[in-house]
Amino acid sequence: MTRFTLSITAAPEDIDELGHVNNAVWVQWIQRIALAHWAAVASAEDQAAYFWVITRHEIDYRGNVRAGETVTGETWVPAPPKGARFDRHVRFTGADGKVKVEAVTTWALIDKASGRLLRVRPEMAEAFLSD
Repeated sequence: MTRFTLSITAAPEDIDELGHVNNAVWVQWIQRIALAHWAAVASAEDQAAYFWVITRHEIDYRGNVRAGETVTGETWVPAPPKGARFDRHVRFTGADGKVKVEAVTTWALIDKASGRLLRVRPEMAEAFLSD
């Protein structure tokens, strides 16, 4: 499987009243790394014709991150899609080497022109599944 990484540094506006990255921000970061992965592996034609939407999140919060701290996000797709959907795994690790957040999110492929779900073509899935 093709793994993709992205470093993110927590900004002051990412911090909640408890002094660490807000749970809603983690969801935004999950989306950010997934979209960056798509942009890195998808053809320009596919990027122009399709987009992905999240249909489900399962998130485990394991540690806190404060303003100015950087996490390394890693994402991968461990199995072929099921029709229009596939599961994406995401892990954010702090500078201390500890996992801060782990998630499995389900994404669905949408045709931009029609707004309808589309089956993920095998050649499109290969970009995520190949080493």
